[in-house]
Amino acid sequence: MPTSTPLSPSGPVVSPPFRAQVEAWMRDFQDRLCQQLEAADGRGRFHEDAWQHHGTGGGRSRVLTEGNVLEKGGVNFSAVAGTMSEQAAKVLLMPNPHYFATGVSVVQHPRSPRVPIAHMNVRYFEAGNGEAWFGGGIDLTPIYVDEAQARWFHATLKAVCDQHNPAYYARFHAWADDYFFITHRQETRGVGGIFFDRLTVGKDGSAEALFAFVRAVGDAFGPIYTTLMQQNRDLPYGEAEEKWQLVRRGRYAEFNLAIDRGTRFGLETGGRTESILMSLPPRCEWHYNLVPAPGSPEAVTQQWLRKGVNWLETPATT
Repeated sequence: MPTSTPLSPSGPVVSPPFRAQVEAWMRDFQDRLCQQLEAADGRGRFHEDAWQHHGTGGGRSRVLTEGNVLEKGGVNFSAVAGTMSEQAAKVLLMPNPHYFATGVSVVQHPRSPRVPIAHMNVRYFEAGNGEAWFGGGIDLTPIYVDEAQARWFHATLKAVCDQHNPAYYARFHAWADDYFFITHRQETRGVGGIFFDRLTVGKDGSAEALFAFVRAVGDAFGPIYTTLMQQNRDLPYGEAEEKWQLVRRGRYAEFNLAIDRGTRFGLETGGRTESILMSLPPRCEWHYNLVPAPGSPEAVTQQWLRKGVNWLETPATT
């Protein structure tokens, strides 16, 4: 895949070989993660759709739809460069419309309402003014919140963060709560996780240190999610649980279409629509003014969908 020329007269803050190194890791990470998810699912296989960007570069969209556990799973890689419109640059707070971006975006929609939806993204960006930064994160959207699993999930993410900066988890957990918030519903999309954007080379750390952290976040996703797949795949459920799953999937779709900046970036820069909308669930429903019955499992889950939950706190015993 061809790479673009330097982004500003003064040159980018990182060397072209570093950009190539990041892009190569993203490609390899997509391969390794697909293998992990296929092995955990046991039947499904990712089908690849290679595409070219209208500017420079392109990507590989990989989607699994015939799995034992996964009804629809996507693992997308892209490395693109070009010039966005002035309006898109303004919306995305870009000081210069020229850009290079590479990353891997992952969304998994399981068949069973007992297995949580999961999202992960790692990305690297160079702006036209020479700035370079990393972004990414992992978050979990259970249809039914299992408190012990949510606490394990957050403890695992904290351990990853602590290996690189003890301040990362608290900062990025709060950032995830704020970002993955469905403002028109006044609820979080799920139990959160970590989210970070514009970790800028030079300002927030060296290129090598920030890249090492992003690699660790990416590599954590496979073991975390395949563990949750195995723990929940055989749990029983019925029609009521399936209905609630479709409702919660609808909330997921609302966030991705109305709020998510990654979706907006892809559409605003003329990205490939099928790849951008890979994150949407295969089926979902909307019911007018649906309110879970007090004390029901659905109502209990709804109560967890708020900001500021301390998932690292030891739960009280009775």
